[in-house]
Amino acid sequence: MSAVSTPNPSPVLKRESPWRRNLLEFLSSKTAVFGLVIATLLILAAILAPWISPQNPYDLLQIDVLDARLAPGTMNGLNTFHYWLGTDGQGRDLLSGILYGLRISLMVGVGSALIAGVIGTLLGLLAAYAGGKVDALIMRLVDLILSFPSILVAMMILAYLGKGVGNVVLTLVILEWAYYARTARGQALVERRREYVEAARCLDIPNWRIMLKHILPNCLPPLIVIGTLQIARAITLEATLSFLGLGVPVTEPSLGLLISNGFQYMLSGEYWISFYPGIALLVTIVAINLVGDRLRDVLNPRTHK
Repeated sequence: MSAVSTPNPSPVLKRESPWRRNLLEFLSSKTAVFGLVIATLLILAAILAPWISPQNPYDLLQIDVLDARLAPGTMNGLNTFHYWLGTDGQGRDLLSGILYGLRISLMVGVGSALIAGVIGTLLGLLAAYAGGKVDALIMRLVDLILSFPSILVAMMILAYLGKGVGNVVLTLVILEWAYYARTARGQALVERRREYVEAARCLDIPNWRIMLKHILPNCLPPLIVIGTLQIARAITLEATLSFLGLGVPVTEPSLGLLISNGFQYMLSGEYWISFYPGIALLVTIVAINLVGDRLRDVLNPRTHK
């Protein structure tokens, strides 16, 4: 009797994790990786500013007014570079001012984007899940906020509240949460019709738990993209407000205020006082936008169909 041969079991293919797939796709773009590296270096420089800055630009004991408006690369008595990027109109080291200003700009941008993201996402989920009058009320408020120019509304709010980092963050949150709410609502409307949501309802799971545990995780990819781009937008808007004199106070200058402080010296030849903070602001915004643009392509579900 011949032995009965059994077929070899086919190998089980391990399904690739969506997060791993997205990470590899993101890293495949040299432009995005370059932007991520630059953004990471800028964040580290801002965090480590008190330890890597040549001086504390806001410590009066370290500032000499006689050193005002020195050109970049000015040497001290030991024939070594003392002011790599020169000094501003008050004699403060410009490199140190940029590092400290970068801290304020990133803190305002990231902080406002996170707070607005939480508020807008929760309101968007509530609008989609509750529907009816709640949905209509929230979305009409979103339409109202998005119908006005952001810079005009920000100027009006800060003219009433006054200068201050906290006031700038509050203003940006008021202007930004609507973007998250509209995106979260659109995604949640799609997810609430899925079978897993209907199954959760049949199991008498509380509505708040369905929204936060089941619907929210599937809405995160587009919200991450919105958040990244909103950080760059918030930094740009804060710099504009500070340049106009409505943003952060002089005691806590951001990159926008540094540009404003040196603008009066542009025609007299001391270009570096505004030029280098402007370059730092430009590089920061471009780096974040490069990361955000790539995330938008990677996390777009249409690219994986």
